This record gives sequence, structure tokens and C-alpha cells, in this order.
Amino acid sequence: MSARREPGGNLQGVIDLRALRDDPERLRASQRARGEDPSVADRLLELDSDRRSALTRFETLRAEQKSVGKSVSKASAEEREELLSQAKALAAQVKEAEAEAGRLGDELDALLGKVPNLVEGAPEGGVDDFRVVDTVGEPRAFDFTPRDHLELGEMLGAIDTERGAKVSGARFYFLTGVGAQLELGLLNMAMNQAIGDGFTPMIPPVLVKPETMEGTGFLGEHSDEVYHLEDDDLYLVGTSEVPLAGYHAGEILSGDSLPSRYIGWSSCFRREAGSYGKDTRGIIRVHQFNKVEMFVHTHPDRAHEEHERLLAWERTMLDKLELPYRVVDIAGGDLGTSAARKYDCEAWVPTQGTYRELTSTSNCTQFQARRLNIRYRDEDGKPRFAATLNGTLATTRWIVAVLENHQREDGSVVVPEALRPYVGRDVLEPVRPAKKG
Repeated sequence: MSARREPGGNLQGVIDLRALRDDPERLRASQRARGEDPSVADRLLELDSDRRSALTRFETLRAEQKSVGKSVSKASAEEREELLSQAKALAAQVKEAEAEAGRLGDELDALLGKVPNLVEGAPEGGVDDFRVVDTVGEPRAFDFTPRDHLELGEMLGAIDTERGAKVSGARFYFLTGVGAQLELGLLNMAMNQAIGDGFTPMIPPVLVKPETMEGTGFLGEHSDEVYHLEDDDLYLVGTSEVPLAGYHAGEILSGDSLPSRYIGWSSCFRREAGSYGKDTRGIIRVHQFNKVEMFVHTHPDRAHEEHERLLAWERTMLDKLELPYRVVDIAGGDLGTSAARKYDCEAWVPTQGTYRELTSTSNCTQFQARRLNIRYRDEDGKPRFAATLNGTLATTRWIVAVLENHQREDGSVVVPEALRPYVGRDVLEPVRPAKKG
């Protein structure tokens, strides 16, 4: 997983230390944009300087030790005893210098591992400081009182949260009948779109090793969101981004093979820690769901353009489903650890009178590649760290927007035209009346 090894540590993390020495203000500005401590840049520089000094001392002492060692065999009997004593003292000093360089390297590694990715172009501020990039479609004006997705799902025989809670607990559910068909239709439509755009389809493992989860940046401050199987020391993924990022860990890719684009279909698991009382009704915020996720490795200087492509592919899916939505540029303080920039597409949810996130696409620049040691050979044959990006193309949550926006007064739901071949019907018809009260 580490990019390099020597007595000073592994030096894994997002920060290119040479770039940090040249321009520490870039990290300070990024930290301020995230609402984090900018002085971490100064502490990293201090540790880096101390570590390099310790390495210089170690190498100098080791060279002197070797020189004295060679002199012993050539020395006279009278000189040999003094040289042996000198060699013994140098051996102790070399060992001490090596330990000091290692300690400083470990401390530097630990701090590097906590530093989030460098923000690139995101608005400053927190969760409410996003910038609206575009708004598509007008929220529908109903001439009746719209039902929420759970009531519609129950009438259609599509969603069963009561039995989900009975079997597994709160925030679990069954998708039944047309509900299961609707999800499969959405995910298959997303897979087919991505394959048509040149993505390689993948069904990845959903249990990963700690180094894979850590390498993608999911074991930092939000590690309480992740399910951990302690007996096996494996983690359940919250997105197929994690195994897809680890797919090329420790490899050097051909520069000609980039961009490599994968589309992963997986079940996802999130503890939803800290969400007590939020979105408890229905299937908006749940512990298990299915998702189709785009993942890309590319040249770092092409990452911005690739990010725009991922967003365009997400918007194409939303347009096919005839949903009103907006695109938002997420503020620095609301970015995940690995993201340098992130766009969300939020669909209108009529019964909530607001937009809710359906997709995210993040440019993770070289953050994950550095931690997972994913490189490619440039035109000169030199290995460089790749850039990685990800983007949602469909999830279980999309059912919420489809049902609510396309409902009719009798509780039936019109299936968007593009989705009909995947669901096998034009309209979802109620199988039971609405619950009273």
C-alpha cells in the first residue's frame, strides 16, 4: 500500500511532500476551505525537515561505521583495539539514528494519514454552503394531494418496511413485486448505459480488507459509518467505489490504457450513525441498498474533464427518468476525506417540498492512488500516481423520486418511457387500498 519504504517510514497519504515544501499555502487554503486546522501544513513541514535531518545523520554515521570497519583489518594490533571500540560506539549511534528516523517517519505517516484531500475549486463553507450549478425541469403542480413514496409503495405492493423491521430491525425493508422489478430495472438501465459508454461491468466483493477501506479514505473521521466484522477483520462496503479502487492496488498501469472505466453493481451497507430521528420513514436513509457506481482511473491532468463527463452521464440517467433535479457543487466543509471536489444531483421530492440527493460524483485526484499505490507509466516510462474518480448512476433511493414524481391520483404510477423496457409495464397499478389514518 505504501508508495516507498526506508528507515523514515512509509510516507503514504495524499500529500506530495516536495509539492508541500514548494507551496505550503495550498494545503493551508484547502484546510481553511474544509473548516480544518491549517497549521497541519507547518507541522508536516517540521516533521519532514526533522525526519530528513535524522536520515542524513543515519546515513552519515552508517558510512563512517563502514569506513571504520574496513580500517580494522588493515590496522596494527595497537590501533585495532581503539578502532573496534570506535566501531562499537558507531554501531550504537547508527542504531539510535535509525530508530529516530523511523520514529519521525511513523509520526509523519500518522499525520499524513489524517490529512484529507486538497480541495480544488469547491465553494468554501459547510453543509449549507453548496452552489447551485443548474436546475432542470419544474416541480410538478399536482391537482390532488400527492402521497409519499412509502404510502405509494405499500399500495403498489412494492415496499414493506414493517416486515423489514421485523426481520432485521429499523431502517431495513423488503422490495416486493413491482418494487423489486423497479429496482432491477433502474440498475439494469444504468448498467446498460454505462456499458454503452465504454465502461467495463463489474460485480465486486462487498467485504474488503482494512488496507483497502483505509486506502480509499473511509476509515477516518467517518469510520463509525462502516460495518466491521471483527472476527474476520473485514469491512462491509458502503459503496463499490471501495473494492473498485482496490482492484489495481499496488499495480503500475499502462498509460495507454487510461482512462480505465469500471461500472460496479453491489449491495452497500451503512450504519447511519448519528442519523437518529432523520428520515425514519420509508427507504431514503437505510442500512442496506443496491447501487450502480462508476469508477475511473485516469491521468491527473485529465481528471477535471473526466469529472465533468461523469456528471454528464448521471444527468443523462435523470433526464431519461423525467425527474426535476438540480446540480450542486458541494462546499469544502462538506466534502468527504478523499474528494477534492464533488457534484451532487438532487431530485425533487414532492411530499417533502425539497430536493434530495440521488447522485454524487467526486474527483479524488491522486489521494486514493497514493494510498493504494496505483500508478501508470507516463510517456517517458516513469511511474506516476493516477487520479481516481467515482460517480453514482442509480441506487435504491431513486425509487423514491420515481414513485412520487410520476404518481397519479388513484395511487398508480406511470413508468418513465425509457424505463418501461426494463420494468415490463407502462403503469404500476395499486394492489391494495391506501391505509386509513
